[in-house]
Amino acid sequence: MTKIASLSTILQETASLPETQAQSLPGVFYTDPDFFRYEVDRFLSKEWHCLGRADEIPNPGDYFTTKLFDEPLLIAHGEDGIIRVLSNLCRHRGMQLAQGAGATRRFVCPYHAWSYNPSGQLRNAPMMREKGVTGANCRLPEFRSEIWNGFIYANLDDEAAPLSPRLAGLEQLLGRYETAKMRFVRAFEEEWQTNWKCLFENFMEAYHLSVVHPDTLHPYTPTGLSRKSMSDDAFTAYCANYPETAAPRGAGAPGLTEEERRRSTLFGVFPTHIASQAATLLASFSIQPLTVDRIRVRWTLSTYEDHLTQDELEQRIDLWNEVNREDREKLERMQTGLSSRHATSGPLGPKDLEGTIWDFQRYLSRKMGTYEPALVTATAAG
Repeated sequence: MTKIASLSTILQETASLPETQAQSLPGVFYTDPDFFRYEVDRFLSKEWHCLGRADEIPNPGDYFTTKLFDEPLLIAHGEDGIIRVLSNLCRHRGMQLAQGAGATRRFVCPYHAWSYNPSGQLRNAPMMREKGVTGANCRLPEFRSEIWNGFIYANLDDEAAPLSPRLAGLEQLLGRYETAKMRFVRAFEEEWQTNWKCLFENFMEAYHLSVVHPDTLHPYTPTGLSRKSMSDDAFTAYCANYPETAAPRGAGAPGLTEEERRRSTLFGVFPTHIASQAATLLASFSIQPLTVDRIRVRWTLSTYEDHLTQDELEQRIDLWNEVNREDREKLERMQTGLSSRHATSGPLGPKDLEGTIWDFQRYLSRKMGTYEPALVTATAAG
């Protein structure tokens, strides 16, 4: 049996354990480059990935750029009011059109000055008319995208099933928070030296909160008060409840219950979107796998209307920066340890602490399915 076939079997066996006997995956699942490439070919490159928030680009001409696997992406608010996920490459010679974020009436290629409007239509190709290049037959390729609750998702697979119907349960969980109405505050982008699954699992389990974040999160979201919430084939969630001694964190949407105001609802949309929804603040993280031990993390903060002052927002930004530093330090340290032959499987914590990891494992097992040698052969050839 090949290495990938053996690992696929271990994954299926681990994911099939009952929740009360759930086990972590051995370290090789987070460190083997061949297995990572198999994940990318098998399902990661065919799944829906969150890129950011629609409110980042609220006006026609607004845009931001990012990358998903090998595809440079241009997320632009078109003149017709539609937000599109476009290829960020000029149709002439493949030069990247835009960098960073901003607002523009036209994207002008810095190589030969071909220009496109924010909807992706070619506007001008200097001295190319005799070649028959016009706006009628040339535009930027567009990737499949959906906006769900204000989040912009994209899929590189033209045949993928729609995302929104798979998130009906999560829609119910978030409904009264009015997530779609949250107002974008700021975006950040970082590279972490860890496997993509490590950050998803870390964010979606409460077991580490009081240990890794004793000063930043423990006063508001202690491990002992966290409770597993709903899950489905496409997502998992838990509630980080605030102690009675914690000061109020803001009123938020008028329809929220008192219970919802006094907790953070953390959810993960498989495979790479994780977020924390509180009454007045939304922190959203898009995990972009780069290599087996390196990820790009694009994260945003949004607030509900103007319920937080600018000083309060800056305090929350500082808090999340520190929380991320604490998590990043631990995950990068753990990534080194996971290469050890002694990084074997161990028992997962109780349902309220690490039941979300069990959910994630079952998702992985469904997506990986039966081992296919052809995928490994194709990957190796590439």
